[in-house]
Amino acid sequence: MSRRQLCLAALLSLLAAVSLYAKKQKPSRAANDPKHALHALDRLTFGPRPGDVQAVMAMGVDKWIDLQLHPDKIDNTAMQSRLAAYRTLQMSTHEMVLAFPPNPVAKAAMDGKIPMPRDPYRHAIYVAAIDRVEEKKEQKQNAQETAATGNSQPGDLTQRQIERREAHSAVDELILLPPPRRMSRILSLPVGEQHDLLQGVPYPKRQGLLAGLTPEQAETVVALNHPQAVIDGEVQSAKLLRAVYSERQLEEVLTDFWFNHFNVYIGKGGDRYLVTGYERDVIRPHVLGKFKDLLIATAQSPAMLFYLDNWQSEGPNSDAALGRPARANAPMRPGPWARFPGGAYQQRTPQASPQSNQPKRRSGLNENYARELMELHTLGVNGGYTQHDVTEVARVFTGWTLDQPQQSGGFIFRPRLHEPGDKSVLGHRIKEGGEGEGLQVLKLLAGQPATARFISTELAQRFVSDNPPQALIDAMSKTFLKSDGDIREVLVTMFRSPEFWAPEAYRARVKTPFEFVASSLRATQAQIVDPQPLLLTLNKMGQQMYGCQPPTGYSTKSEVWVNSAALLDRMNFGLALATNKIPGTMFDLAQLVSSASGPSLLAANSSLKSAPTDSGTNGSAAAKPIRGGTPATGAVPPAATGLASTQGEAMDPYRVQLKLEEALLAGDVSKQTHDTIEERIVSPQVVAGGQDSNHLPNVNIIAGLLLGSPEFQRK
Repeated sequence: MSRRQLCLAALLSLLAAVSLYAKKQKPSRAANDPKHALHALDRLTFGPRPGDVQAVMAMGVDKWIDLQLHPDKIDNTAMQSRLAAYRTLQMSTHEMVLAFPPNPVAKAAMDGKIPMPRDPYRHAIYVAAIDRVEEKKEQKQNAQETAATGNSQPGDLTQRQIERREAHSAVDELILLPPPRRMSRILSLPVGEQHDLLQGVPYPKRQGLLAGLTPEQAETVVALNHPQAVIDGEVQSAKLLRAVYSERQLEEVLTDFWFNHFNVYIGKGGDRYLVTGYERDVIRPHVLGKFKDLLIATAQSPAMLFYLDNWQSEGPNSDAALGRPARANAPMRPGPWARFPGGAYQQRTPQASPQSNQPKRRSGLNENYARELMELHTLGVNGGYTQHDVTEVARVFTGWTLDQPQQSGGFIFRPRLHEPGDKSVLGHRIKEGGEGEGLQVLKLLAGQPATARFISTELAQRFVSDNPPQALIDAMSKTFLKSDGDIREVLVTMFRSPEFWAPEAYRARVKTPFEFVASSLRATQAQIVDPQPLLLTLNKMGQQMYGCQPPTGYSTKSEVWVNSAALLDRMNFGLALATNKIPGTMFDLAQLVSSASGPSLLAANSSLKSAPTDSGTNGSAAAKPIRGGTPATGAVPPAATGLASTQGEAMDPYRVQLKLEEALLAGDVSKQTHDTIEERIVSPQVVAGGQDSNHLPNVNIIAGLLLGSPEFQRK
């Protein structure tokens, strides 16, 4: 071997050794760039809390992601303690219907078809519910009499209105009583006053009335007015609390994602009682499992069967239909929405009362579930299926219905309703086999390449960007098919991909209202005493929990949520949260800033005075600290370099702003946002003694403006 070859071989050997050493010594993703930790927190959680970036960097980003992918390894007992007061979360649907009766159950008790409860709290709920049924009947009779005679006396108070006034006048007196006596007094009120006690009562009085009561007592007081409100309020409150406080953040993000993918609407009749079990028993256990198992669980869920009307579907040639030949060609009953060409949805008037759970007459073959199964749940709108496939799938799922729907029964297959004969779906022959036909079709759809692409695309849109790279979708789809639809493996492929960590993916998504509210509460470390006002805020922002009517679910695309009115709502929410103007939620600014800086930064009035410069003036705009929390050279005068540790001591508002930016945005804020906030909070008026006392920068306002900043809207 020549000297040149020896030298070349030695050089290559040296380069290989250096490369191997570099790989071994290469710092972890968390160690070399805090933005990677922030990006992971933004995407896998409902937003970072102060200190989370440092904690993830200390653990290592990859190790933290792996831990989130295995939530059973994460201690979440504190979360369970927060939810302990919401008793309906552990109830079956049947138990909820009996504990908080809808009108049909109350009427059954009134008619003696079911016994009245002996428990004093439940008995009171039933008595109030029966009174409402009678009131509704009375109102209907009065309306008929008025229409017939044309006589009305709008100026006269009805007995009901008198009772309501008396109930409201009793609230102030009741609030002053100790909880045991208060509850005893409420139960002794006339029934008309009981069920009007909370009707239209201002929030502070409502909270005063419920303060100190046990969870069961508080539920009873609310149920006296509106039984279903207990169920709605508890499941919605639990969703928000989990998003804010759960340590198993990825599990919560995925539970929200999959519920939205397999959406049901809480406002449709019996689904008000079914949503709790649907999320708890159907969605949550499968969020990191096999997709086909999740698909089968949703297909057999009473919530889905009711929402998409499949429980009413009847085969045209089934035994049940042939027994009623006169109704064989009856038109299909539409649901609360109707689908039109192009994928658009338009709301229609529901055929049944929202609170009715009575069995209805069947109406022939119903294609609602079959269409959404392929278009929204599996293949996607361009998945290659035809109208023939929709009809065939609808025939397959005839007989998949509810057992004793008036008693909140579960899934059952009824052969008498099933369409006989073989079917053909996507070119595959489905041999006649009763319930097994449906299972065969679900597994067929779950394994299709189109399903792999559709699910991978939706996951990438949720975790990467509105328009994810095709290379990422292809890689995820390949994993989906290879792993038999293992959701955890598909997520691993995404989280390890270069596309997930690409610079263009960083803060590429705009938060939905739910994500924005939850991330604001996490960033500020707010304590939620009562989630109801926050839920009302989400309603106003257009994202009621479980409140999306069409089966498409809520969109996660930026264009849907970005407009001037929405951004103003978010700014107002941020300011209200930071200034403690949201009832039931407490924000401790001193704790937040102290956790970011060490010593306390707050004066007694929560406002800060800037320290004068040597010339007796405030720092000029040219001498302001810039992005990342690093002050420009000479920007901070000597007298302001130390932050005050005692109340009332002079402090520099610029440095306080930097600490808040660090706490709320992990220090990652643009210079434009930084300067814009400074211009809004620092008065240009300077007086002899320093800054004009009428224009002191308020630290809470700084925090609110940061929550409304463009950086905080993105993730």
